[in-house]
Amino acid sequence: MDMKTLLLCDDHWHPGDVPINGIVPLKAKGYSFDIIKDAGDFDPDMLNDYDTVMLCKCNHKSQSDNSPWLTDEIQESFIGYIHDGGGLLVIHNGTVFDETTHALSRLVGCRFTFHPNNCPVTAAPIKPHPITDGVGMFCEIDEHYRLEILTDDIDVIIASYSAGQGDESKYENEPYFNTSAWIGAAGFVREHGKGRVCTLTQGHLQSVWLNSHFQKTLENALLWCGKKK
Repeated sequence: MDMKTLLLCDDHWHPGDVPINGIVPLKAKGYSFDIIKDAGDFDPDMLNDYDTVMLCKCNHKSQSDNSPWLTDEIQESFIGYIHDGGGLLVIHNGTVFDETTHALSRLVGCRFTFHPNNCPVTAAPIKPHPITDGVGMFCEIDEHYRLEILTDDIDVIIASYSAGQGDESKYENEPYFNTSAWIGAAGFVREHGKGRVCTLTQGHLQSVWLNSHFQKTLENALLWCGKKK
């Protein structure tokens, strides 16, 4: 596959081994990845070497270093990269932005707000799109992310559902204890300048990544973001 992807992963709550193991089936199909776990090794000039960047990392340098890495300069480099035709695939914890990362969250079009405890989450394509081509409905135990949508131009192509939770919630001291059933956006796309952005909210656990429908979604999303599909 004539396509090169940079995977940025690993933070305090999300070990990089999950997405790294999750892309093994894609590598077996010929997809090429370079991997950065410690954001101290990232240089914005690297972006121009890749068709697509896969962001599976919040604003922590690594799992063992919670200091921030998304400086204003780096955020602007992502914006410029997409504007000039690059592709950005944001997965799960890549949506976890903080008060210093407004520029990048607006580029992605959302930010994480909360999730209840792990539960069965069903994902289902809701409209035809190159990313949903060949993808069926599936259910896996996962963190069901709730998002704040920040732009009005996102196109939701995959929806997610989870049932309500009761007294078993591990977050009983939080305001979202006893969460009700929820339907939200599990996958959406937007364009910025000449580039493309896709966000997939699932992927906390390895079983999600290795699900055949999620694998197909990943492959389609990489191709779409990289303008190969």
